[in-house]
Amino acid sequence: MKKSTLSTLRILLILTLLMLISLAVIFSLRPQAINSSNSSTLGGDFTLQSSQGPVSLSDYRGKVVALYIGYASCPDVCPTALAVITQAFKSLETEEKLQVAGLFISVDPDRDTPEKLATYTRFFSPMITGLTADKASLDKVVRQYGAFYRKVEMEDSAMGYAVDHSSRIYLIDTAGKLYKPLLHNSSPVQLMTEIRTLLNQS
Repeated sequence: MKKSTLSTLRILLILTLLMLISLAVIFSLRPQAINSSNSSTLGGDFTLQSSQGPVSLSDYRGKVVALYIGYASCPDVCPTALAVITQAFKSLETEEKLQVAGLFISVDPDRDTPEKLATYTRFFSPMITGLTADKASLDKVVRQYGAFYRKVEMEDSAMGYAVDHSSRIYLIDTAGKLYKPLLHNSSPVQLMTEIRTLLNQS
């Protein structure tokens, strides 16, 4: 076999190996799915900041809570999830609406002040409260709920950076316990049905 052919094969082999390594790294960094059977080990109370002051999950005891973790500058999945929550809430009966609440936790505290989050969530629904805090407090909540986020620098973008994050709607029952995580693109009807299931159990 000619030297040029061997050299080409060697280069292709090295490129293939590098590609496989890159894929392995990307896969290891992607948000991990939650096994719903293990959701009983996740969740719990927390206290974060809203535009009106400190807010704890325990403040919502007696209500079903739809919780989402993201950030206000998110271009796609966060607006989708908040729109799903909003439509599900709108589909509830008047008495049911009094027994539910939405929480949007931003993991981008450098850009998302409590005041900015209040304006952002109000665009979707007055029933959704925006929360954030310092990084240590946010990291604790993210771990509690088996979520994931990381800052991704974007040198050629006016945004400066984006935040890669897992995308789930966490349904919390009236006792403050995590019932189950749903995909951010679940239908409003599915979410409404799950909410009613929890309300009927309380």
